[in-house]
Amino acid sequence: MWLAIKLAYRNLIGAGLRTWLNVIVLSFSFVVIIWMKGIVVGWDHQAKTDMAKWQIGAGQFWHENYDPFDPFTLDESYANIPKDFQKSISEGTITPMLIVQGTVYPQGRMQSVMIKGIEVGQDVLEIPSQKLDTIVDAVPAVIGQLMARDMKLGIGDRVTLRWRDVKGTFDATDIQIVAIFSSNVPAIESGQVYISLQKLQEMTLLVDKATIFTFNKSFAEVEKFTTIDKFVLKEKGELTKSIDEMIETKTVGQSVFYFILILLAMLAIFDTQVLSIFRRQKEIGTYIALGYTRQQVVGLFTVEGAMHSILAALFAAVYGLPFLAWQAKAGWTMPIDVSEFGMAIAQTLYPVYSVGLVLSTTLIIVVVTTIVSYWPSRKIAKMNPTEALRGKIQ
Repeated sequence: MWLAIKLAYRNLIGAGLRTWLNVIVLSFSFVVIIWMKGIVVGWDHQAKTDMAKWQIGAGQFWHENYDPFDPFTLDESYANIPKDFQKSISEGTITPMLIVQGTVYPQGRMQSVMIKGIEVGQDVLEIPSQKLDTIVDAVPAVIGQLMARDMKLGIGDRVTLRWRDVKGTFDATDIQIVAIFSSNVPAIESGQVYISLQKLQEMTLLVDKATIFTFNKSFAEVEKFTTIDKFVLKEKGELTKSIDEMIETKTVGQSVFYFILILLAMLAIFDTQVLSIFRRQKEIGTYIALGYTRQQVVGLFTVEGAMHSILAALFAAVYGLPFLAWQAKAGWTMPIDVSEFGMAIAQTLYPVYSVGLVLSTTLIIVVVTTIVSYWPSRKIAKMNPTEALRGKIQ
């Protein structure tokens, strides 16, 4: 085997430009596949991290009637705050939120919004609720950058907010924007107005009521409850399911691109092997005349083909490692505005690479290259040594 490797290496180096063209094409496949997979892994990591920071924490408890995709459920999606949560709320490991429908009237226009009552100063989520303690002559409110942009609102602006209380009576008041936050989670920005939980409970006559509870990793009692009173536990994996499904879809789509890249590279290897067998008939006959078995000669040509992928991996490391390291630091900025996508995705994605990702990609390409190299090499086993020495295939 060692002799076959030495001969294969000498033959490849002796082939000159043809070898290096194949190596360059294969190395390009290495780098692009690892880079694109890193983008998807980075997106998955970033999206789940941002959702945990801004929207779902370590998990949530939802009212049994609450459906975020059906606003008509909001009229029945509240209940008394469970007594078992009172201690955790005071410790800051869980925070309640009340959600009701409302309407705002910016610049004489009408826009439906979700009014979310959140505890002033909570730190389970990164929403700047501490700003709701600002003293102004209207109801302090916090909004996201997307809503501020869509409604052309800024800090200090006042707008009329209308809602309906638990008895069905409509009421209205002015709110003043005291803070505008920016996140990578459009679901918490678009059409969302955040005011003090106590103030919203007072406005809607829903004293001591809540719709959802968000907890952080310090909430140790989560294992005691799957349901509590009328609230149902929603674990983090369930809340990030939409991201998982989107990542899976993207992965399937990228697999087509990976296949095309590998196919182009393997086609070059295949053509090279076929050409080598055709041009090196005398060499093959000489090997057999010197005592090589046909299978040993097949193995030699297979090793030659497989060695293309080894050289490609080494060559890819020369320019690929600096490129991938730079991308991991600088990130890849999306060429279009992703704020309207409706999912947790940053404008700039930072690839995440792992040893497993690099090794698995390398192993797949090496194995595929070896198979493609062996396929045309099988013809050697059918060659007549005498005719091969003459340069003719039987």
